[in-house]
Amino acid sequence: MSSNDADAAALARLGYKQEFKRAFTPLEVFGIGFSIIGLVPSIASVLVYALPNGGPTALVWGWAVCSVFLIFIAMALAELGSAAPTSGGLYFWTYRYAAPRWKTLLSWVCGYSNTIGNIAAVASVDWGCAVQLMAAVSIGSDMTFAPSTQQIFGVYAALLICHACIASLATAVIARLQGVYIVLNVLLCLAIIIAVPAATPSEFRNKASYAFGGFDNLYGWPNGFAFVLSFLAPLWSIGGFDSSVHISEEASNASVAVPWATVGAASIAGILGWAINVALSFCMGTDIENIMSNPIGQPMATIIFNSLGKKGTLAIWSIIVFVQFLMGTSMLTVCSRQIFAFSRDGALPGSYYIYRINPRTLTPVNSVWFAAFFALLLGLLAFAGPSAISAIFSLVVAGQYLAYSLPIGSRFFGGQTWEPGPFTLGWLGKPVAFIALAWMLFSVVVLSFPTTPTPTAQDMNYTVVVYGGWIVLCLIYYYLPVYGGKHWFTGPRANIEKQPVEDDESSAGGEEKAEKVVVQWDSKGCGMT
Repeated sequence: MSSNDADAAALARLGYKQEFKRAFTPLEVFGIGFSIIGLVPSIASVLVYALPNGGPTALVWGWAVCSVFLIFIAMALAELGSAAPTSGGLYFWTYRYAAPRWKTLLSWVCGYSNTIGNIAAVASVDWGCAVQLMAAVSIGSDMTFAPSTQQIFGVYAALLICHACIASLATAVIARLQGVYIVLNVLLCLAIIIAVPAATPSEFRNKASYAFGGFDNLYGWPNGFAFVLSFLAPLWSIGGFDSSVHISEEASNASVAVPWATVGAASIAGILGWAINVALSFCMGTDIENIMSNPIGQPMATIIFNSLGKKGTLAIWSIIVFVQFLMGTSMLTVCSRQIFAFSRDGALPGSYYIYRINPRTLTPVNSVWFAAFFALLLGLLAFAGPSAISAIFSLVVAGQYLAYSLPIGSRFFGGQTWEPGPFTLGWLGKPVAFIALAWMLFSVVVLSFPTTPTPTAQDMNYTVVVYGGWIVLCLIYYYLPVYGGKHWFTGPRANIEKQPVEDDESSAGGEEKAEKVVVQWDSKGCGMT
């Protein structure tokens, strides 16, 4: 039996037929996770949250602390991804391992939380790309151009349309692009780590005592809490742990490729990202307030401009913008696969129309445009002020962390049988999971706080409002009389009745048989034959 046949058989045992072409190699599975992290453009997008809450200490040590705990999350999810590699991922695992009394509701909440988290990720990546593109225009105009919110939103909408077109292409095309993404990301990281320090003028070079120990607090929180608030930068940058999972039905040898891609992407990102932050800390000077208020409107662009000048900055910055653009393509691809899976199980309004595979590209084109449209709606928060648009970045973390926590917790507290896949942590699985759960709870609470201790309406953190409103709507939809999900959502639905398999004895003799395999759901939500 070929690798793809084995993958299809494994998927059938979970209750689903093979609908995608398995065109992703293990390296390309890693590539989509690593490209979504997109280190340099990600750090550029969220540097504005780290610098005023600790300066170089936040960049260097905030990143180091978060990276360690984030790898625990990656490992806990990797075990689940190896045991049951399906595009549904998180909500499927929640239903499979949660206690029978709660599994349907928890699966529903997990799926909707994952959906909004992924859509918010698309919105935040593309909004960051739009801001970076406008920063390049500002640098090119010698800071005479200052973009309006309307102009940034227009660029944002155009980026979403471009990404939707690319994410609608055939799986093989998207898979081959991952190699390009890996190379560009690594080269860009090396450019920042090597070129920026080498070119930085002496007046912007910092001593090691400042780079590793300097602390700047611009917003008035106590220093310790300000340092904790800076965690949004690494929490948002090193994320998308479920990205490889959502393309598992397009991956070869998924039960091995998906977990190693998840852990590998998080680990390499943690190390390279730390090196980038150290380089920036040595090369940004000590005037953090000037970096934050510079007309360029983008802290990292300002740091690079001070080091490389106008031409050098435009050269490096154009690559950063391009890599951020590629990030958006990968993120929308992953988001569409999760939405496809959730609609396959009938959970989303209009699932009948969303759950469609384009006959030419063999990709879920309707799911792609569904995700792009709702990301566009999220972008409208920009017109409510800077704090409102920053809620999108926090929403990514909050939405995804609840979606990650439910299957991890269900595995250990649901009382169901655990059968590990090829990737397993053994007895370490439980302590790793508990550390991951504790860290995610801590992170969500911290990221709900406003920018300053005395917020105004414009400075308020709207994460609780946006995310809380989403969860409330999901619960209302679930418990709605007659039409609510409680009356018809039964968790993952098997969509396959039979699958060709090889008989071991006849295969040995060179002959093959087609044996009927009837798939039914057991109490764990697991396909049985």
